[in-house]
This record gives sequence, C-alpha cells and structure tokens, in this order.
Amino acid sequence: MLFFWVAFLLCFRSIVADSDDDFTSYVSLPGVRALKFDLAWYDREAASPGYWFVAPYAQIDPEPTTKQYKPCQVGPYIFDDDGILVWAGSCLYNNQNAFDFRAVTTMDDGKSHVSFIRAHMYDDASDKGSGHILNEHLEPEYTVPVTNDLGNFNMHEFHVLAGGKTAVANLYRPQYVDLGDLGRPDEFGWLTTGGFVELDITTGEVLYEWNSLGHIPIHESFRVNPWDGPSDHPGWDYIHVNAVDKNDAGDYILSCRFTNTVYLISGEDGHIIWRLGGKYTDFVQDFTFSRQHDVQFYESNENRTIISMLNNGSDELENEENVSSALLIEIDANSSPKIARVIKRINRPDNSLTRLRGSAQFLPNGNTFCGWSEWGYQSEHGPDGKLLMQARFVSERFSSYRSYKFPFTGRPNAPPDVVASVYGTDETDLSTIFYVSWNGATDIKTWNFYARSDQYGIPVLVGNTTKTEFETMYIAKGYLDFVSVEAVDQDGNVLGKSEPLRVTTPQNWKLAGFQGEERPSPNDPSVLYAHKIADEHEDVPEPVDKAQEMANAVFKAYEVIRAVGGLLVFILIICSVGGLLAGIYWYLYRRRMQAYTEVPSEEGHALEESRSN
Repeated sequence: MLFFWVAFLLCFRSIVADSDDDFTSYVSLPGVRALKFDLAWYDREAASPGYWFVAPYAQIDPEPTTKQYKPCQVGPYIFDDDGILVWAGSCLYNNQNAFDFRAVTTMDDGKSHVSFIRAHMYDDASDKGSGHILNEHLEPEYTVPVTNDLGNFNMHEFHVLAGGKTAVANLYRPQYVDLGDLGRPDEFGWLTTGGFVELDITTGEVLYEWNSLGHIPIHESFRVNPWDGPSDHPGWDYIHVNAVDKNDAGDYILSCRFTNTVYLISGEDGHIIWRLGGKYTDFVQDFTFSRQHDVQFYESNENRTIISMLNNGSDELENEENVSSALLIEIDANSSPKIARVIKRINRPDNSLTRLRGSAQFLPNGNTFCGWSEWGYQSEHGPDGKLLMQARFVSERFSSYRSYKFPFTGRPNAPPDVVASVYGTDETDLSTIFYVSWNGATDIKTWNFYARSDQYGIPVLVGNTTKTEFETMYIAKGYLDFVSVEAVDQDGNVLGKSEPLRVTTPQNWKLAGFQGEERPSPNDPSVLYAHKIADEHEDVPEPVDKAQEMANAVFKAYEVIRAVGGLLVFILIICSVGGLLAGIYWYLYRRRMQAYTEVPSEEGHALEESRSN
C-alpha cells in the first residue's frame, strides 16, 4: 500500500501544482507562483552568506488586469542561494511591479528590514507609487509617498541612508525650456530634466531636491543633437538619471545614463564638484564606461573615494564595448590632474552585454554579486574575479531591474501555513499527509508534526523531518484529527508554531477508495504513537520511519526529474474498490516551453539580446 500512496501523492502534487514549468506552486500557499532558476554553482564554499533579493517584472509600465499573466507573479521575492523561495511578497500589492528591492542595512535598531519601490497603478491616476520599508516580520513599517509635484515615484532608486531616517530617490520632471544650450535661444521645447530628492521616510517630506536644469546643459547629452527639432511633452529624456547615493560629508553622487557621466554634487549649494566620464570628464582615467547603472559609494572619506557601478557599455541602439562589467573605481580628486582608475573589474560571465538595467554589489567579504537584469541573470564572483555561481530565471518572460545579495533574518508574525489531509483504503492503512511552509521565515532546520485527540487536547509528537524546500511534505501514520506544526532552528529553538488545524477528509470516503463498512474514526495519537512517547521518556533513538523515508526519497526524485524536463514516464498504481483491480498507467509529460515575450525597454525601444549561456 505504501507504493500506492507514494504514487497518489505524486499525482496529487502534479495536479495541485501549476502546469507552467517556469514557476513553482505550493499546496500550503496556493496563491503564490515563484519563478524557478536555472542555477550552476562552481565553488559554493567561497560564496558570501546571504539571500537573493529579486523583483521579477514582465514590463516596466503597469498593465491592465486583463493583460497580466496571472496574479502573484511579479513583485518582491527573497530566495536562498539554492534558488529556493524564502519569501514571496507578490500578493501584498495586487501584483504591482516592484523595483530596487533590497535588504536595508542602515537602520539604527539593529534589526532586519527590506525596502522597495512599488510602481504606480495602471488605472488610478491618484496612485503615484511609493517607497516601502518592511520590518523583520515583513510587515509594512514605513510608506513614503510622493509629496511634491512629481507625477510618479521614480522607479530607479530608493536607498535608505545611514541612520535610517532619510532616503534618496531619483526624479524626472518635464519642463518647457529655451534651446539656448543647442545654440537656438529663440526656440522652445519640452525637456525631461533629471535629479534626485532626499526624503524623510516617516512623512515623505522632501528635505533636499536637485534638478539638472541649470547644471547639466543639453549639449552634454549623447541622445540629443543640435539639429533635433523641439520636442513635445514630456520632452527629451536628455540625461536619464538612474542612481543616487550620499556620503558622510553630505555630498551626492548621481549617475546619468545618457551623458555617460557620474557627477559629484555638493550637498550645500548643489554645484557640480566633479564629473567622471562623458564629454567633459575632470579626470585622467585609464578606462571607459558608458550607459552605466547602479553607481554607489563603496568608500568615501577625506583620504579616499571608491565608487562602484555596472558598466553596461551599451544600450538598445549601440554598444561601445563588447562585454558589460562591474567596476570598482578609485578616485583621487585632490591630485593634479585628478585621477581615476579601476581597481576591480568583473566581466559578465557569458561575455555578453546587459543593454538595459542591472546592478553591481561589492560585498564585505570581497566577493562581487552582479545583477545582469534580463531574465534575472545574476552571478557571484570571488575576490579574484573567479566565477562562483550563475543563475537566471527559467522563464524568458521576466527580468529583475536589480538583483542583490544580503544577510537577512525573517521572523513572520503570522504562523506557518499548513494543509493536512487523510487518505486510505481501510482502517489499517490510513495516513495523514502534511504540507507546511512559512512565508518569510529564515533559519528553519526541522519541522515537528503534532496531533491532538481534540482541538484542546495535549499535542503528541507524531514525527519530524528536515526542511530542504520552501514547502515540506510529511506523511504520518493514522487518521489524525487535529494537527499542528512547529518550526525549529539548528540549535533546537522553536521559531514558531501553527494553530491547531482540523484535517481535511474526503467528502465521499467510498469514492475516495475507502473499503471499510463505515466512515473511519480518528485515531487517538497518544495511543497510536505511544512508542514515540515512551522513546522520548527513555531517551531511546526514534525508530526509523521507513514509509516516510521512502516517500521522501521518491518525492525528491520526482522533483529532480521534473526540474530537468524532457520526456518523463511515471508508473501510477491505482487500487480499486476491495483491492481486486490494479492498473498500471504510463503518464507522459513533455515540458512545455513558454512563448518568448520580450521584456520592453524602459527607454521605449525594442531589444533583443543573445541568450545567457
């Protein structure tokens, strides 16, 4: 009968799980559909500790509901470095896009937080989007709205600064200007200026605002030509800001993609202190970069300034380099002439180009974590540049604007999610099947499973198993009426418990294959598991549960085979009424490939890139 139930569970799992092979669905959390990764580790021992922070989206602009692929796909997600889901935040904000999703390491309370930008709504002009900060329970702590005249909360940057009181964000503002910068002072047209704001995270109040108008002339752009005719509203996106950061001295660094330039801007009066790159660089430099993203301070003090960036080296229309790279750049602005030099370069592992988006994170242990954006392609590298890992979404429909890796501790206030059902053909072979997950919880080592004779009875331990996936399945002997689960860390500390749950039973026992004369009655767990209770008191090793061991092994094999794809053959044995008939069915399953849907460019141009190897 064991083989029957193992086969049944595999079929049940495949029926409950969604048929799309690029997603994983869960029995205990049916609303969530988490993207799968194609993942290759080359040196796991050298990896930095932490979790992956990604925010899949299908296209930059929000879509009407009728055109969304399915709910709870896009939004903020945390995965471990096996590509296994830790937290899905996709259902929190009605399937809205999220950008710049990261752990916040600058709050002064010493606890884990996360932040991200929630995109504006498709059909609600009053919803301009907002910046969000969640606490260690992954519950909203701060919502930072748009409080000035801007149309939307800009999607590129939401970075909580040291102390956790303020954050910086980019801004875009259409302005009607004369074209004197192009030598045509008598002509006027629309210009999308760029800049940044520093915001109070509790109120959204704008504490400091800087705008490119009057500081960066139009002719500094690579996207606007002197002969171009005036533009209609909203105007030329002539600099395209996409990153901002602030140092301890109070000055800001700003990345402008369409000038190929990084600017250091005074926090006192807003003047440009220096330009790195572009047409008017202030530095002697032995390297080039272009169309860059994610420029940040890595180190900044009186004696030394180091910045990091993703050098795209290309955009949708052209490329100035053959491969994109992450750069760590040392800047000496006190020398004469000023000098900038690359102290670390990490090339994209497949030697291709990230024409849009992306991130470069130089980690405390010397490793580098790169988000190459399209299809969620990301990689981790050792201090010497050695490739340690590369991964990408199985789906080609989604990208992540940036990808990060951070240590994080998640402690949800909500209890674990549990689904439990009972199955069997007669009184002697009834089994209770658990599915359990805990969205956002970290540090779970094992799950303990309990049963009660009634809702208020004393819980009896009926088994435990190691957590290896986001969702854990466990098979317990007998018809257990009220059950609960307990999450335990590696030191034996209980992290959380579920509320007692009544087990789901078949609506019609006969149709479900039960052969008994009457509807079965629940077992008393204190009697059924008396040997476990005795063993616990006598400190005797628990007997090996062969049925659970075999079921887990077969289930794991099923998951591995299913992940590989191709032509799979399953043998399903079905026991009919009375056990007189048995059939063997071959189930053929060919992995369905999703039709490729191009992720649109935020600059409005079609883009096709070579696939990641």
